[in-house]
Amino acid sequence: MSHDDLSFDEIDELISPRAEETDFDQVVETALSRRGFLGGVMTFGLGSFLVGTTAMPCKALAEGPADRFGFAAVAANTEDTITVPEGFEWDQVVTWGDPLFADAPTFDEATRGTAASQARAFGDNNDGMSIFTKDGRTVMAINNEYTNRKILWGNNPDRRWVTEDDVQKGMNAHGISVFEVARDESGKWQVVLDSDLNRRITPQTDMDLTGPAAGHDLLKTDADPAGTKTRGTWNNCGNGETPWGTYLTCEENFNGYFSAADEAHEVSTELKRYGVSSKDWGYGWAKVDDRFDVSKNPNEPNRAGYVVEIDPFNPTSTPKKRTALGRFKHENAAVVLAPNGKAVVYLGDDERGEFLYKFVSHCTYSATGDNSDLLESGDLFVAKFFDDMRGEWLALTPETTGMSDAEIRIHTRQAASHVGATTMDRPEWVAVNPTKAEAYVALTNNKNRGKKPNAGGDDTSANGPNPRDHNNYGQIARWMPDNEDHSANGFSWNLFALAGNPDVHDDAYAGSENINAGNMFNSPDGMAFDDTGLLWIQTDGKYSNKGDFAGMGNNQMLAGDTVTGEIRRFLVGPKECEVTGVCWSPDRRTMFVGIQHPGEKGNSHFPDGGTSVPRSGVFAVRRTDGGLIG
Repeated sequence: MSHDDLSFDEIDELISPRAEETDFDQVVETALSRRGFLGGVMTFGLGSFLVGTTAMPCKALAEGPADRFGFAAVAANTEDTITVPEGFEWDQVVTWGDPLFADAPTFDEATRGTAASQARAFGDNNDGMSIFTKDGRTVMAINNEYTNRKILWGNNPDRRWVTEDDVQKGMNAHGISVFEVARDESGKWQVVLDSDLNRRITPQTDMDLTGPAAGHDLLKTDADPAGTKTRGTWNNCGNGETPWGTYLTCEENFNGYFSAADEAHEVSTELKRYGVSSKDWGYGWAKVDDRFDVSKNPNEPNRAGYVVEIDPFNPTSTPKKRTALGRFKHENAAVVLAPNGKAVVYLGDDERGEFLYKFVSHCTYSATGDNSDLLESGDLFVAKFFDDMRGEWLALTPETTGMSDAEIRIHTRQAASHVGATTMDRPEWVAVNPTKAEAYVALTNNKNRGKKPNAGGDDTSANGPNPRDHNNYGQIARWMPDNEDHSANGFSWNLFALAGNPDVHDDAYAGSENINAGNMFNSPDGMAFDDTGLLWIQTDGKYSNKGDFAGMGNNQMLAGDTVTGEIRRFLVGPKECEVTGVCWSPDRRTMFVGIQHPGEKGNSHFPDGGTSVPRSGVFAVRRTDGGLIG
């Protein structure tokens, strides 16, 4: 079977199937009806946390502060373009294959480039991104998560790799693109070619391994007997940025790039927990680099799956893999400073039935000092949610897990399973509200909820923040730390939105009261707050526009008012894309939005139209009157 049309998690399950378990009998009692679910589990209004009350009626959701959105809702559609509200416009900033240096050729539709050209051009399938300003200069750092292999090698027979250069081209399409941007004479943002800040970080870039796991035997290889140096980062999904001006890129589905030439090789139980097997997902990297052959280098997968810190204004700096933040399929890294000055980082592990984590630094942030090693050491926690709307961060320590500190940071999933953390419906992006002490996590979906355990054998029966069996729609949970202190161990929680389709269902699968025919969506994924406290929600879900997903159209971006609960659709992406990654220009007059894998099934020619090759990219959205966005 071809893997080309399967999602990452579908490939994972095909290659490494999970054990079936059918001891789940029914969804929790409060989720048996839409109204009953809302009454027992969640409420909206003024950001307060109420337990056991009835849900606020729809009218109440519309009351409160004046309209904060500043745009009229966009209707769902299936067009092969970006749709924005009346009074807004968009244009492209950079797309896959666009050169970052003048000596790199423009994108070649016929060949889709070479390994050499791709190494000096914007990578493929951009995801999380941030923008940084310093000394009057503006730099963007953008993840290039993976490649659409059928498109990348679309000029080859069977649309697969043929030569080593094909494989290397695919490898160079991964990683991070860092480049300077500036407005042109028309006011549009453009890449500054040949800027001394422009840089491609790929799976071949030298990196440091830092923190508690550095130097451990599990990180040592023949190429790096000290276990402190490695090469490359890949499958970088979400991101984060620190108050001290660095970029955090998050390694997610790193497992799909490893294979074994030795057919008799048995992958360890520890690696199987992360989906590593003797078969890769079609990238062929082991054909050109023995690092990716687990029969030859069984420790190499232990050197991937981390958060990597990058200085965007120092192109000669060595990126650092921060093992203190744990190893798993990182979605993003949401950083906030606690009242005591410690850096708190919230982290989701994007796989069905995995966990939500928190890191608290040992040292404190200094507004005038050196914070370059603030993520070098700290305490790691995993979330436990209780049905009484309370929660606790469980410490992952040698005492609680029976593992050494280094082993905890390498086998973090196993440590979290040991302490009994709450299995979640694929924790994607975490966003921290800049206007009050609360954080949100997108729980994108989980078709296995209540059907089978996670990869570690943990029970996945429906629970408080994950209340629905066979959850194809997803939800957004939020929590409020005790004493408004993100470093506190205790928290209260509720659900901000339960995605669903009220045109198809009249029970819990219709969604929460703030979901209606005009704003429904599925699979919330990327999330970010703007400076005003609006929550921007991006989706990576089913775009069939039929059946359970009728009326939802293409993937989209919405804005949520976390005070009133109202959610309004702002943007619809082109066919077969994911909308992912968002940031704002320093003056907040431009919103940068990422469009990933348009035409992943072959039915898009975005952005250039006609018969052109579909290309992921970053697009600038502005008001036609030049006003602020958000």
